[in-house]
Amino acid sequence: MPSRIAHWTPRYIYNRIRWGIYQRRNPDKPWLAPRAIELLSTMLVPSDVGLEWGSGRSTCWFAGRMKHLTSIEDNPQWHQRVSRMIAERGLSNVTYRLLPPPGESPAESQYVHACDEFSDETLGFALVDGSSREHCALNVIPKIAPGGLLVIDNINWFLDHPTHSPASRAGKGPLNAAWAEVTHKLAPWRMIWATSGVTDTAIWIRPAGV
Repeated sequence: MPSRIAHWTPRYIYNRIRWGIYQRRNPDKPWLAPRAIELLSTMLVPSDVGLEWGSGRSTCWFAGRMKHLTSIEDNPQWHQRVSRMIAERGLSNVTYRLLPPPGESPAESQYVHACDEFSDETLGFALVDGSSREHCALNVIPKIAPGGLLVIDNINWFLDHPTHSPASRAGKGPLNAAWAEVTHKLAPWRMIWATSGVTDTAIWIRPAGV
């Protein structure tokens, strides 16, 4: 039991309360670190074509800021709920796909390879916030256009970075070999790490010529 509550420090409790207040005041914003949302609200452009794994409030929020968004979901019940949200907002620029969960061979799954329909260097934005995130990230990296954005949520669970959010890899290295490969491939990219003290979101910007 102590190990399960060890992160409930005064700092975490404060951050948790602040996070809860933010969510109540911003019910339509994505479940990302607030600083990441603030940055994305200025970095996205109306001509962007985007892709996200993991749908929800983010789907409508991102779709309202870009030309077209393809959203991938593997939970049928959640897919129904978000489909209603999209319809209620009258969004016509969203392709919303329900695909089977990645399963035992995620790197070869239809879910992970949803990005294959896009040509290399054509996406202005990609959000990795669903299942098998390391494989989704590896597959979508070549699809990001120069100047485009790759966003990975809960990144503290997977990559080593100084942070106080719970379940972080700080000082432990990448979670596995696939995440180590993600780190290697993204090394030349500019990266912004945003934290709420509860969860972290990272934004990578692809440089030209890489």
